[in-house]
Amino acid sequence: MARRRTTDRDANDLPRYFVWVRGLEGPEPQKWTAMDFGIDEWKRPLVLAYLELPEDERALSLSVLARRYPPPRVDLS
Repeated sequence: MARRRTTDRDANDLPRYFVWVRGLEGPEPQKWTAMDFGIDEWKRPLVLAYLELPEDERALSLSVLARRYPPPRVDLS
């Protein structure tokens, strides 16, 4: 499938945050469109770190972002 050029409207729809969350096997990267911690803040304990992405990085893949912004150190004890 051919990639199409990102327009201004598309750029607003792209995920704005790169987030490391607590996963079953360690930190997992995710991209979020909003910093929504959910009802009653149930997501807050799962978030290990987050970064608001500059517009030129919003279209990057998760693997590229994970290499660029490594996971935080997590104490397993």
